[in-house]
Amino acid sequence: MQKICFVIFILLLFNFSLSGQSGKTISGTITDASSGEFLIGATVVVTSLGEGTTTNAYGFYSITISDRDSIGLYFRFIGYERQIKKLYLKEDIRLDVELSPGTNSLDEIIISSTLHEENVTNTKMSVIDIPTSKIRQLPVILGEADVLKIVQLLPGVQAGNEGTTGYFVRGGNLDQNLVQLDEATIYNPNHMIGLVSAFNTRAINNVTLIKGGFPSQYGGRLSSILDISMKEGNQKQFVTEGGIGLISSQMTVEGPIRKNQSSFIISGRRSYIDLLARPFLKNNIKTNYTFFDLNAKVNYKLGDNDRIFLSGFMSRDDAFYNQNGIEYNFLLNNKAATFRWNHIFSPQLFVNTSLIATSFGNDISAIQDNAFSHVISGINDLGVKTEFQYFPSQQHHILYGAHFTNHRFRSSGDAQVFTGNNQNEFLTIDSIPEKQFNELALYLNDDMKVTDYFSANLGFRIPVFMSDNIRYIRVEPRASLKFRLDKNTSIKGSYSMMNQFLHQIPSTTAAIPSDIWVPSTSQTKPQTSQQFALGLFKNFMDNSLETSFEIYYKTMKDQILFREGNQLISSLDVDDLLVYGTGWSYGAELFVQKSIGQFTGWASYTLSWTWQQFPELNYGDKFPFRHDRRHDLSIVGSYDFSDRWTFSGTFVYSSGSAYTLPVGRTYVSNGGSLFEGNYFIYEGRNNTRLKPYHRLNLSAIYQKERTLFGKTYESEWVFSIYNIYSRQNPYFVYFDIDPITEKPRAKQVSLLPIVPSVSFNFKF
Repeated sequence: MQKICFVIFILLLFNFSLSGQSGKTISGTITDASSGEFLIGATVVVTSLGEGTTTNAYGFYSITISDRDSIGLYFRFIGYERQIKKLYLKEDIRLDVELSPGTNSLDEIIISSTLHEENVTNTKMSVIDIPTSKIRQLPVILGEADVLKIVQLLPGVQAGNEGTTGYFVRGGNLDQNLVQLDEATIYNPNHMIGLVSAFNTRAINNVTLIKGGFPSQYGGRLSSILDISMKEGNQKQFVTEGGIGLISSQMTVEGPIRKNQSSFIISGRRSYIDLLARPFLKNNIKTNYTFFDLNAKVNYKLGDNDRIFLSGFMSRDDAFYNQNGIEYNFLLNNKAATFRWNHIFSPQLFVNTSLIATSFGNDISAIQDNAFSHVISGINDLGVKTEFQYFPSQQHHILYGAHFTNHRFRSSGDAQVFTGNNQNEFLTIDSIPEKQFNELALYLNDDMKVTDYFSANLGFRIPVFMSDNIRYIRVEPRASLKFRLDKNTSIKGSYSMMNQFLHQIPSTTAAIPSDIWVPSTSQTKPQTSQQFALGLFKNFMDNSLETSFEIYYKTMKDQILFREGNQLISSLDVDDLLVYGTGWSYGAELFVQKSIGQFTGWASYTLSWTWQQFPELNYGDKFPFRHDRRHDLSIVGSYDFSDRWTFSGTFVYSSGSAYTLPVGRTYVSNGGSLFEGNYFIYEGRNNTRLKPYHRLNLSAIYQKERTLFGKTYESEWVFSIYNIYSRQNPYFVYFDIDPITEKPRAKQVSLLPIVPSVSFNFKF
């Protein structure tokens, strides 16, 4: 590993010495002409050279050209009218461009698509940008547009249980996915115990999933990064839009504070499941469930080179159930705030500085007969991040920065039998001692073009995790290479090392909120992964059809599971309850995507194996990961039938998940425990599989302009059917004893049959 880091360091120093280039620099921002929103990932191409760049997360681009008197620049973003500008290079030029939303004609698409080669020319691999328009078009359960359920349809990503938002990437566990909203970590991005994500799609500008070849600015998790950016707010005009669905309603308001200089957006959503369910409940049942989320953001342009942003996010789930003396309560909340300052030092140097605060907490309790249990936990993070992006020439894009976070943990649990009045002696978050840990990371990355056929993205990250008692310092080399075989074909390879210092115990499919996060200690070491990937990338039909085929191999050290028989966590000091082992995953992924034309969509197929091995579990033998599935297939399509009608569908198929099947049973009397009677005997862990899973979802969207009180507004009806042929997919299997034969029998539980839904959306 030291040799790998040394080689990367020498290559970076050598390329820095060559990165300077005389010439003229064209830089600026690309925005939406109708709203002023930054267009992230928009393409800028020098027409005579056939090469260019893309905008960063703030719509900024920079291109340096040498030895030319004039050039033509081509600006493009899918779903927007293209622009071509001719420039005379007498000096550095600041060029801000506004692209208008619209659909190009077929001829224009064919012409413009010849320059749409990022899939082949970019060094990035294992990275997928998810169009927000697709998130709102595709059919999902209960009519709730959901970014996390769209993520489950991508190659290398496996869904959790039926209908949930949990996802597992290349053999990693649920807690190994980092979810960021405007750079703030969201520890539990779910509502309804994982049935709905906490992200309101109307407040989202851009979504990117990274599952390998990680750039050095990302770290802290082993398996994936889901990077979500919020909208800035319309700088041109006031816009109000909302929606009414089966389980919730939402409203978004955005507009200029000062036209073309500052803007705001406020977006909120609240459920009314409690109101709908109340008439159908029996008199002896008392229950209540509500969730809400709120997004808000303001931005202000201080000048041509400075801009500030302040964004906030809040979500909350509150549930109560009581029947015949059995009572359950849970409270789950997320809060996040980010203050960012963008500054352009020069046409070639861009910097972003962020102050980030995050809070996550849960409070779960249960009472049954004369016993109660209570689990309460929370994390508070406060961090600062500075990142520089330097564009010295067309051959180099250099990125470097630092990130510091202070973690404060509180967690405790209790379970006991009570008598008298002690049932109200529950824990409070303020009564739990706080533990603090600091996390620091330094990183450097250079995306370089060596020749017309060979490019490389090299970098490293140095994370440090420390408290009064421990200190971990790691070095994480990162490298991605691209060899271009011809105009439409390239081969890419990547290597990355990741470390994870925070762990979720236990990890579950549906992100049950009783899970708690614990830090690394002297005994519970940071999880570490190494991943190798190799891929073939090829475009067809004038680059309108993108394909990729990737194979990967990934190892994971210091994986964590509970010892057999341990269930309740009573504090952060859980080392003695855990066992430690290794995991490894390998497989192949095929991805075919069409993003231009009336019919768009993608197909993804994943063939994979994931194993785990723990010396203290399963007699030390390896066993398949709970979410190891041999085959995963997703087909996604959307067809613009007319100006008013859009039809969409998704089909998914996956092999059955692994689970543990007992091999026998024994009877114990007078055992003095809850399980007195029949005990099942288990020999192998995850020794059999559930039935295969498959379903088909369909939706139709009808859009029309209408008038209300003399004002025109856009209306949208969304009709969708989840699991259209009502496949009884396995949710889980449990075992009981047949009262007649007295033999064990397995019973399958299926959660969701066919589920139709309808929702109404408006915008004015």
